[in-house]
Amino acid sequence: MSVINTNSKSIIAQNSLTVNNRSMTKAMEQLSTGKRINSAADDAAGLAISSKMTSQIKGLNQAVRNANDGISMLQTADGAMVEVTNMLQRMRELAVQSSTDTNTQDDRTYLDNEFQQLKNEIDRIAENTEWNGSKILNENVNLGSGAANAPRQVQFQVGANADQTIDVTFKKFDFASSASGVTTSSAQVELGALADGAAATAAVVTIGGTALTFTKTTDFTALAANPTSANITTFASELQTAIRGRSGYEGISVSSTGEVLTIEDTAGRSISAFSLTGATAANVVFTAAAGSNPTGSSEADSVFSGSAAIHSLVITDKANSNSSITALDFAIKAVNTERSTFGAAINRLTYAADNLTNVSQNTSASRSRVLDTDYALATTELARTQIISQAATAMLAQANQAPQSVLSLLR
Repeated sequence: MSVINTNSKSIIAQNSLTVNNRSMTKAMEQLSTGKRINSAADDAAGLAISSKMTSQIKGLNQAVRNANDGISMLQTADGAMVEVTNMLQRMRELAVQSSTDTNTQDDRTYLDNEFQQLKNEIDRIAENTEWNGSKILNENVNLGSGAANAPRQVQFQVGANADQTIDVTFKKFDFASSASGVTTSSAQVELGALADGAAATAAVVTIGGTALTFTKTTDFTALAANPTSANITTFASELQTAIRGRSGYEGISVSSTGEVLTIEDTAGRSISAFSLTGATAANVVFTAAAGSNPTGSSEADSVFSGSAAIHSLVITDKANSNSSITALDFAIKAVNTERSTFGAAINRLTYAADNLTNVSQNTSASRSRVLDTDYALATTELARTQIISQAATAMLAQANQAPQSVLSLLR
């Protein structure tokens, strides 16, 4: 049938051209962006999957950077501990040198000068070691989490999702040495009122809340009514030697003036009681001490606490030097323990970063298979649609000219 108003051939050609152009546009968009999915209409499920994978990949890549930052922080702390260990070794060497009797008192004083400077430098390093503006070796409240005056729990986020962390404990390494602004505490005991013939076999001194009992071999019966100055001087010397033999109490001094015995602690701890076994309470007069909250004491949560306490160490005599050697051995062991913790954490974070990199790589490859353009397929599709477009355009032109043949019937 020959008609003019409705050109069916042209409509068919137009529709074919529209559909083909849509396919060609999509192929060109995929080739231009490199993505197979450029809108939800392209592949709704694929878009959701690729979006989840993108979140995972970005999280994994950031976690790798977090792990590397954690490694850097731990290496900074370990680097500081290298020098602390070196100084502790030197302090131990000085203590060994001071412990021999070939040294004069002046020699020991010179050795102790260097000893104290090294001790202060350990405290300064611990107080000032920083990473990214945060102090990391002095229980800085801005570092990690934890209770006040307690080790800081530092969490390194090493996963793409919440609470995927590696935790490392940073302990307190700093301390206030006995020579850094501590007020010496003291207590006095009046020995002149001791009863005649009051035999005593032990002395008890309570320092910083700890009762220290010392068995004496000296005959205390000499400390009768109105004891001589020589009696008290001998007793003071023996008591000082006995107290300083205890680790952590090397800074205690005992002196005498007339019938008054004075006990002093350079670490500032309170001296709250004194007694001689065999003497009645009425026979001992005790004066309250000062400095009950010393800044020079080593906190219980510090690496340098307990047997490893070094804040009050001195090497001014043989007894103190030997005590210092023992304390320094514990201190070196304590620092080595913390360094091993840091080293193990560094190795763990290194493996974690490597694993995160592998997971990110494989997840990226998975997303690529869902999201990215297959260029071989897309270029084939583009060539196909271009050819069809050209053919459809030609056929549309032919269809538009077909109705003109009806004019021949009107001649």
